[in-house]
Amino acid sequence: MNGSLITVDNRPALRFERHLDHSVERVWRAISEPEELRRWYPGVPTWDLEPGASFTNEQWEGAGQINEVEPPRLLAYTWGVEQFRFELQPDGDGCLLVFTHVFDDRALGAQHAAGWDTYFDRLDAH
Repeated sequence: MNGSLITVDNRPALRFERHLDHSVERVWRAISEPEELRRWYPGVPTWDLEPGASFTNEQWEGAGQINEVEPPRLLAYTWGVEQFRFELQPDGDGCLLVFTHVFDDRALGAQHAAGWDTYFDRLDAH
């Protein structure tokens, strides 16, 4: 696991850097297309990837909002008060995923980290 607990805008955040053995374009599809997300992540969204667009998902109540989209390298969104940012860049024969999750309760950091580490293992295998 290459995750660390950091502070973003005076809030706790997790930051992961993970090399994946897949191209940026392949990983972009896996993080942005609902049918691809279904294979590695719970709470599959129903979204249009446009800045400012609201979205829902299959698992949790509420709604999120797309903040930034720059295919195939950047996807950032909020869900409630939490912020999620996926950045992709070429890295050798694969790509580097830099992921940031900003949240409020620092005590949940280890739980969030364990969950994301598991999801990213599933993503890489997918």
